[in-house]
Amino acid sequence: MALCSLRFLTLLLLFSAVPIGIIVTLERAEPATHVYHYQSSGWFRECSKWDSGHRRFLISLFEGGLAQAKVPENDPHPSSPLEEVTVVKEPHLAGNASLGIAIDHPRNRVLVVNADVIGNRYGALAAYDLSTWNRLFLTQLTGPSDEKSFADDVAVDAEGNAYVTDVRGSKIWKVGVEGKLLSIIRNPLFTPKEWYKNLVGLNGIVYHPDGFLIVIHTFSGNLLKIDLTKGEEVKAIKVKGGTLCFGDGLELLSPTKLVVAGNPSARLVESSDGWNTGSVVGTFLGPMHRLATAATVKDGKVYLNHMVGMGYPKKKHAIVEAVF
Repeated sequence: MALCSLRFLTLLLLFSAVPIGIIVTLERAEPATHVYHYQSSGWFRECSKWDSGHRRFLISLFEGGLAQAKVPENDPHPSSPLEEVTVVKEPHLAGNASLGIAIDHPRNRVLVVNADVIGNRYGALAAYDLSTWNRLFLTQLTGPSDEKSFADDVAVDAEGNAYVTDVRGSKIWKVGVEGKLLSIIRNPLFTPKEWYKNLVGLNGIVYHPDGFLIVIHTFSGNLLKIDLTKGEEVKAIKVKGGTLCFGDGLELLSPTKLVVAGNPSARLVESSDGWNTGSVVGTFLGPMHRLATAATVKDGKVYLNHMVGMGYPKKKHAIVEAVF
């Protein structure tokens, strides 16, 4: 997601292919589902997650940092845009984008992935206290002397270990609860045989309460299960009923239902056998010109984060309810 990254170039090509007139028409159209708009100073917002304990969306800033957009308790569906307020901004991380985030409620913290989106020469995972915004740790995952990589998304298991995907190198970093880099998970199933399917690799990731991870490979659409109770055993999840190609962020709606954000549509996948297999049981077509990149669940409803903001000088971003 940078001028020199294949993922960003793909996004740019998709966006530039939509004529301006169509964009204006889409912006003026009445949305089919509920939308939370918020005003921002930045064009791009990779991820937003609902923090139920504080009634706010936490939003990662492409220019680096973390923001919040609070939803008034007495007005759960406000007609006017929410206000984006920056809560974390670290000068020494300047030049890096903040991308995937995961809220770890049992430990009252949020985990934020940071990456060098231009050179792919730096990646890190940071943790912050949800009440004070004090930094709990900052763990470097890769540096200038390492192979190029693109840290992208993060999930947290029951013990507080974090798992960060590398969208360029198709591997997963494991970081302990205190911030120590523990290991790197690699597997042949992370890399399809066709070279062109590896231009954008492992991306969205979630932790399932039964003790395994689910991760998606964007360009191939492969969905993978990593069983943490069996020595990080990796198996492909056989999915029928539709493709998951161009899938991005993931979110569990329930233990048997998984939301796959992406374009041109978000998809709902259901499994009845512990995620050995799955079926696409629903799709949702939102504002394609804004590009859905992440999903979150608020009050039992799915909302999709959209990457691109519209307007000037303030950019209006959209978090759109997805109904499958």
